[in-house]
Amino acid sequence: MKKALVRTDFNFPGQKSVYHGKVRDVYNINDDLLVMVATDRISAFDVILPEGIPYKGQVLNQIAAKFLDATADIVPNWKLATPDPMVTVGLMCEGFRVEMIIRGYLTGSAWREYQAGCRTLCGVTLPEGMKENQKFPTPIITPTTKADAGHDENISKEEIIAQGIVSKEDYELMEKYTYALFQRGTEMAAEKGLILVDTKYEFGKKDGKVYLIDEIHTPDSSRYFYAEGYEEKFAKGEPQKQLSKEFVRQWLIEHDFMGKDGQQVPEMTEEYVTSVSDRYIELYENIVGEKFVKADTDNLATRIEKNITAYLKNK
Repeated sequence: MKKALVRTDFNFPGQKSVYHGKVRDVYNINDDLLVMVATDRISAFDVILPEGIPYKGQVLNQIAAKFLDATADIVPNWKLATPDPMVTVGLMCEGFRVEMIIRGYLTGSAWREYQAGCRTLCGVTLPEGMKENQKFPTPIITPTTKADAGHDENISKEEIIAQGIVSKEDYELMEKYTYALFQRGTEMAAEKGLILVDTKYEFGKKDGKVYLIDEIHTPDSSRYFYAEGYEEKFAKGEPQKQLSKEFVRQWLIEHDFMGKDGQQVPEMTEEYVTSVSDRYIELYENIVGEKFVKADTDNLATRIEKNITAYLKNK
C-alpha cells in the first residue's frame, strides 16, 4: 500500500508555532509566512478518520494552487510558492472569523432547511416552489461564523456587520470578491463539463489589505455536478452525479456513522482506502483537466522537510 502522511512535526528556522487542523498542518514562520502542509488525513462529520488517503494531500494542494493562480487577477491571495507537491507557502494574514459560502443551486444543507419549511437562509429570502438541485435565479451568499470548536453557525450579512465581526467596508469587498471568484470558478468548471454547485472562500487581512486565503475550488471545499445528464436527472428528481467528497460521507452513513456520540467509525480496509485515493485522483483529473502525476511517497516527511527548508533559506 502506498504511504500516507497523517502527521508532521517539523521544526523550521524562525518557526513560532504549529497548528494541526483536521487536514492541514500550518507552521508560522516569524509571524510573517505560513507553511501549509496538506496531509493525507481525511475528515467527515467533523471527525478525523483513522486512515490516511495516499495522494489526497497532493491532490488538494495542487488543485488549490492552480485555482489561486487562475484567480489572482480578481483578488490578491496569500500564496507565494508551492515548494513541494503537498505544501503551499504564503503570507500570514489575520483571518476574518467568517466563511463566505456561495451557492448556485439548492442542495445539501440548504435543501434540508428548505424542505423543513425554511424560506430565509442567512438573511436571504428563498423563492417558493423550488426543487432539490434547482439553480437559483442568481447565486446566494450564506455566510457562517468560524467556530473555535464544534460546528460553524449560519449568520446573516446584517448580523455580521451589526456585531462588528467584520466591518461593512471589508464585508462588502469580500462579497464582491466572492461573486467574482464563483463566476470564474463556474466558467472554468463549464470548460471541463462540470457545474460548480457551491463552495466556500476564506479571507484575511495583512497591512490593511484584504487577501483570499486557504484553499479554493477543491473537492473538500466545493461541490461539483457533472453537466451531462444534469437536466434529465433534475426533471426526474434523481440524485445528481457529484464530484466532491460526498461519497465518503455516504459510505460512513451506510455504515451507521454520522459523527454522533457512541457511534463507531467503520473499519477502513486497504481496499477501501485505495478506492478513496483513486477517487481523489479522478476528482483532480476532472477538475483540472490534466493527468495527475503521483509524487514519490517513499520518504514523504523527509522530502517535505527538505523542500520547505530549502525554500525558506532562499527566501
